[in-house]
Amino acid sequence: MKKGLMAALFMLFVTHANALSVADLSNAEASGGLKEALTQGVGKAVSLLGSTDGFLGNKEVKIPLPDSLKKIEKGMKFMGMGKQSDELVLKMNRAAEAAVPEAKALLVDSIKKMTVADAKSILTGPNDAATQYFKKTTSTQMAAKFLPIVQKATEKVQLAETYNKYAEMGSKFGVVKKEDAKIEQYVTNKALDGLYLMIAKEEAAIRQDPVGQASGLLKKVFGAVAN
Repeated sequence: MKKGLMAALFMLFVTHANALSVADLSNAEASGGLKEALTQGVGKAVSLLGSTDGFLGNKEVKIPLPDSLKKIEKGMKFMGMGKQSDELVLKMNRAAEAAVPEAKALLVDSIKKMTVADAKSILTGPNDAATQYFKKTTSTQMAAKFLPIVQKATEKVQLAETYNKYAEMGSKFGVVKKEDAKIEQYVTNKALDGLYLMIAKEEAAIRQDPVGQASGLLKKVFGAVAN
């Protein structure tokens, strides 16, 4: 995410809260600057995760075997099933990388629909206020977009089929979490978690570095505040 745009607006609202009424600078321009910053930010997050090894090569978001399989992974490798285990991890992460680009349009649409009240709440909120806004407005639709892509990528993996067979049974007895009873649902949830994590990291970094490169809109905002 380009650090100047959103950072400057965060500082504007937090440090100069009383200046919002100066020359009617206010809502339209401040909201517009935030939307511009968020659009760039989600674009960067999607680009990073939606590329080859975007998940697999990033320890923070790499999708591991589900806990119920992870517990027996060592045993599987000892029994000569390590190849299946490795294949599933690869397929799960490649599925997430393939699904994430579908998020961009939904995230951008969410930004476009953001109200002035939403913008002010984000600008004056905690370090992950924008991320929480995205979770609230996009997670259901995004999961629906991701799920068929993930399912297609994992359906021919033998170990995935085995997992689904036993995990569904295990969920009925509370051994496996209900949301993890299907491998495609597990991967979808992890892909969403990874995407929101990257967005949150960008958001926090911007708040911590309020200088950056200002756009024309941001320069206009600061110029108005200074007057």
